[in-house]
Amino acid sequence: MIMGYNRKMRLAALVTVFMVFWTFVCGMTAFGAQSESGSAAEQRVFDMAGLLSDEEKDKVEESIASSRKKTGMDVVAVTAFHDGKRSAMEYADDFYDQNGYGTGSKKSGVLVLLYMDAPGQRGGESWISTSGNMIRILTDSRIEAIQDDMAEYLRYMDYSGAFMRFAEDIEYYVDQGIQRGQYNYDTETGEISVYKSIRWYEAAFALIVPAMIAGSVCLGVKGRYSMKQSQRDRSNALLAYRADTRFMFSNCNDLLLNKFVTSVPIPRNTGGSGGSGGGHSSSGRSSTHTSSGGHSHGGGGRRF
Repeated sequence: MIMGYNRKMRLAALVTVFMVFWTFVCGMTAFGAQSESGSAAEQRVFDMAGLLSDEEKDKVEESIASSRKKTGMDVVAVTAFHDGKRSAMEYADDFYDQNGYGTGSKKSGVLVLLYMDAPGQRGGESWISTSGNMIRILTDSRIEAIQDDMAEYLRYMDYSGAFMRFAEDIEYYVDQGIQRGQYNYDTETGEISVYKSIRWYEAAFALIVPAMIAGSVCLGVKGRYSMKQSQRDRSNALLAYRADTRFMFSNCNDLLLNKFVTSVPIPRNTGGSGGSGGGHSSSGRSSTHTSSGGHSHGGGGRRF
């Protein structure tokens, strides 16, 4: 009986050890898979053209991750060879849309693409695609400024430096916010959407004026129902007997003494200023278009 009992105890202990070991192995496997999946989900640097070393790619990834955290919007960097079908703008927009990038309901974010002509060639096109709130922030002029900064690195084939400078500029302009007078200009329909913001003094004015009006009304009601008769009421009482009086006006004539006429030529609008934004300043314009996926994008690019 004792031997049988000891044998059962040893068997139960072995089963317990096996179960603990199996649980540990499964947990580590699941953790590894989850970490790998999370890492892939957080990836925002895609070097399909092979322009970056592993070390450079890691640095750019860190820089992009920092920009995403500071701005609260998505930031993506891509290199690819020209596929012979799509322009740099179309490729960048499709990559952004089809991979589901962007934050919030507006899918706010920005993607920078280095679209190389062909393997072994150093030429290509740099394109910046914006979406959601980033369209308002990165106006055409700001995108041009970012392209200027990146060009200093691209001319020396310092692709990682260009990407990291791009990330720095994104943080800077997001911190600056939407500039005054910003508007979106749809290049396909000509429609203009002006950004409207309420400044602190406008909000204060909107609160103070109604309060003053309400206060004056309350004081008027209080004075009207008070026992003391106002000077106006006393005057009205004294003049009550004049209710049926009439005014008689004598004939009046207007006499023209002199006349002066000044002529000023009106200059013609030659279209040399203001761009195609319907009379708005081009400095605050964000040119937009619709991607193949039906989403609105801003952006701009140039050759390098």
